[in-house]
Amino acid sequence: MSRRLLYAEVPGFYAAVERAANPGLAERPLIVGGDPRKRGIVQSASPDALQRGVEEGMLVLDALSRCPSARAVRTDMARYREASKRLRASLRTLSERLESEGLGAAVAEVTARPEASQDLAQQVRAHLQRELRLESRVGVAPVRFVAQIAAREAGASGVRVVEPAEVVSFLAPLPAQRLPGVGPNTAERLGALGLRTAGDIAGAGRDLLETNFGNHGLGIWAAAMGQGSDRIRTASHPRTVSQETTLPAGERDRAALSEVLSGLAEGLVHHLTLEGLVAKRLVLKVRFEDGEQITRTRSRDTPLAERPDVLRAAEELLDRAPIGDRGLRLLGLSATRLSPREAADAQLPLFPPGG
Repeated sequence: MSRRLLYAEVPGFYAAVERAANPGLAERPLIVGGDPRKRGIVQSASPDALQRGVEEGMLVLDALSRCPSARAVRTDMARYREASKRLRASLRTLSERLESEGLGAAVAEVTARPEASQDLAQQVRAHLQRELRLESRVGVAPVRFVAQIAAREAGASGVRVVEPAEVVSFLAPLPAQRLPGVGPNTAERLGALGLRTAGDIAGAGRDLLETNFGNHGLGIWAAAMGQGSDRIRTASHPRTVSQETTLPAGERDRAALSEVLSGLAEGLVHHLTLEGLVAKRLVLKVRFEDGEQITRTRSRDTPLAERPDVLRAAEELLDRAPIGDRGLRLLGLSATRLSPREAADAQLPLFPPGG
């Protein structure tokens, strides 16, 4: 059975997440970045903004001059990290062998899935659109970097499958710069040898590449022949998940603190659920208005996974903190000693085998 790797990404991730949170933003090109008054740069842009000349890394002011109809919004990393967790949790139901590539993309080992590659890729796109309101593009191929290129060559359908026998012909017309290990300087040197496409490199043979580029050349030739590392660096679950919030200066009211703690517990449980984890230790962090910081910790034999249990344990920790009449400036909750949720408590998979 040939190996299958599925690469899924959300183009312009930050902009896509902003539009998912506020569908009204779809009416105009969207730019996400820093404060234009402070020479903020573009960190993401919607496809329609990119088509009008906006580029990531340029000044927001310059982007707005290129695309006057665009709406500019400030970067909200907390929102994007949360969306990334949801994306990762969704894709992990495909396979436990999953590796994130930045916040908005991941590659998964799907060799054992029973579905045809085209059908599986379409299911992924439909699920991400339905559940997360995110438009994605998906590539499937036997080699990791080929799956990534396939996703970016997907076109209007959003899906591109490259079968094992098609890899070399798929790569052949692509510019040499699309191959791993070929940067601007290497591309210029290749061009001087008349090697401008992956097909040119494949046809030149390994000896020519090795003579001119040494071991690096052998790697470039192998890539042009559709060979590459397929290793998936499966990330273990995080060691800690946490939530914290800054309080109004000198907050002392216990009812207000309990309300804040309730929100932190809810956020913490939500994060644990997304990651499919339970915790056996809870840590409360308190920072006073004078800058002093303390922590209180509680360990349990019974895993913490549900909001009432987490909130009850958090309230007990707050009772143990020597607050007195001192004002608080920050409250935080962290869950540690994490482990996968027991099968009996696990959520049903979003992509059940064969479904």
